[in-house]
Amino acid sequence: MAEGLGACLFSFFSLALSKKGNHVSALQLSLPGGYRFIPGVQQYSAGVAAEPGFRIERVRFVEPLPLKQGFQRIKEILEEASRPLAAFCACELRSPAPFTEQGFVEFNNLYVGTLKEWGLFIDDLNPVARSNVCPAVSPPSEPSFHAFSYTVPDASAAASFVVAGSAEAPEGKGHYRDHAVGLGDTSPPAILKKAQWVLDEMERRLASLGFTWASTTGSQLYTVHDIHPFIADEIVKRGAARHGLTWHYNRPPVIDLEYEMDCRSVQFERVAT
Repeated sequence: MAEGLGACLFSFFSLALSKKGNHVSALQLSLPGGYRFIPGVQQYSAGVAAEPGFRIERVRFVEPLPLKQGFQRIKEILEEASRPLAAFCACELRSPAPFTEQGFVEFNNLYVGTLKEWGLFIDDLNPVARSNVCPAVSPPSEPSFHAFSYTVPDASAAASFVVAGSAEAPEGKGHYRDHAVGLGDTSPPAILKKAQWVLDEMERRLASLGFTWASTTGSQLYTVHDIHPFIADEIVKRGAARHGLTWHYNRPPVIDLEYEMDCRSVQFERVAT
């Protein structure tokens, strides 16, 4: 079985380019992974969507698996499904506590090292979407995999996608804290503004992939702050909770970020050890 893009034939080209304010997105096609992605930053793409003839499946682990063990288990599951490493398209991580900016850089370098070993990077672009958050209660002792997603051939599949997690700061601008919405302010009005920014970013990423909230099958929210004052007007009315909302009592991965979300449309999900 092929061990990644480097061992397989692939095609890579730009499908679309758009600019919305300061937000530029380009959809790329990645074969034989069977999905397209929104280029993001070194540690992850902003989102992925299955190409025609493929579907995305999500696997959640019963307990978080430490990074090295998790990568090995993911490789085994892909092999069991007769899928190449290039089919690995998204993951959800759990870390012990929010990182400093430098600590986050060091962790990301460690994480992407395996993706590069697997041959997944294309022209220095990381196609794999990711969320990485920190449980505020009973966190893992080290960074671990909570879940991952991969593509499977399916000629009759409905559209499927995974939008990567985003907290209240734009990507690719150096330190998150330098550009965070309402840095250091956790008052109810500030949390509302953070939530609005994140919801808007989810919508930008959905649009870049060609979808809206109406296409989602799941939305996840990560914060330790009270969302009840705005859940109806900001989350439910937008359609971001059309299948309910999974609220994880987690923090974003960098110190002083307070609110994060991700979303997906995945018809096949299962739990594994």
